[in-house]
Amino acid sequence: MAKHSHARRLDRPAPAPLPATSPLGAVQGGAGEALELDRVIHERMRLAIVSALAVNPTLSFNELKRLLDTTDGNLSVHARKLEDAGYVRCSKSFEGRTPRSDYELTGSGRQALQRYLSHMEALIRATRKA
Repeated sequence: MAKHSHARRLDRPAPAPLPATSPLGAVQGGAGEALELDRVIHERMRLAIVSALAVNPTLSFNELKRLLDTTDGNLSVHARKLEDAGYVRCSKSFEGRTPRSDYELTGSGRQALQRYLSHMEALIRATRKA
């Protein structure tokens, strides 16, 4: 049975930059460079995790799982990606004999979320002007 690779092909050309007349091409940073979405946060589940932690000082793994209505595996994978990026901190402890994982948003995670939200707001403004 053949195995299928889900890896992205590296020989594809990069997409052409959007023209300045495009609403997406018009969104630029302070030095005039085009802003790009933070791909770590942009994924739906990771954005949900970061957003939940932005309005709660800490949430346990089980609280996040219930709040986001997701599976253990899905939450674990996305929380780890956020940890690896330095956006989320995980503290492990025990309640009696039961392991407990608590998550909190780091300072860099809060900054990344603010940049992401500012970018999305700029996209919305640019699109409404078009």
